[in-house]
Amino acid sequence: MLKISVTRKPFIIGVMGSHNDESPAVMEDARRLGEAIARRGYVLLTGGGPGVMKAACEGAYTAGGLVIGILPNDKQHPLERYPNEFVDIPIYTGMFDARNVINAKTPHVLVALHGGPGTLSEIALALRSGTPVIGLNAPAFTIPGKHDFIAVNSVEEVLQEIEKILEQPTNVRRDARPTDKERM
Repeated sequence: MLKISVTRKPFIIGVMGSHNDESPAVMEDARRLGEAIARRGYVLLTGGGPGVMKAACEGAYTAGGLVIGILPNDKQHPLERYPNEFVDIPIYTGMFDARNVINAKTPHVLVALHGGPGTLSEIALALRSGTPVIGLNAPAFTIPGKHDFIAVNSVEEVLQEIEKILEQPTNVRRDARPTDKERM
């Protein structure tokens, strides 16, 4: 059995996108992104299903990374193609679309890759909760006000933006413990 080595309290990077197989270029971007996330020692979090999610999972898995899938179904009610074969830790929620809240609030950074209404939901939930979002060919949207959304055009730009965000200690914490200020 292949061993996975992960640091304690690792950074978690969410990759959200369509459950459909997209163009070969989008699928390759997802695979490359998953691989790069794993090679940097980050944990990959996806919806754990087919399409863009599977491609990102495959990239991380084959690079030796840890892959978490937040699944729409519960164990007692299997859903075809969930989890995909590259998910190491399946989290069965039984929440279907409501699982998007978990997908949006868990990662330190969320990457939206292509996608549709479900991905837009995850973007909105992430922005509302303060999770930085990087969009790579993400669905177009308009929300008034200032938000932590960065639109990019390549996997390399996504990775540069992830690094910038994670280098800012005031923006991203590795754990869920409240700070002294938040306790007050």
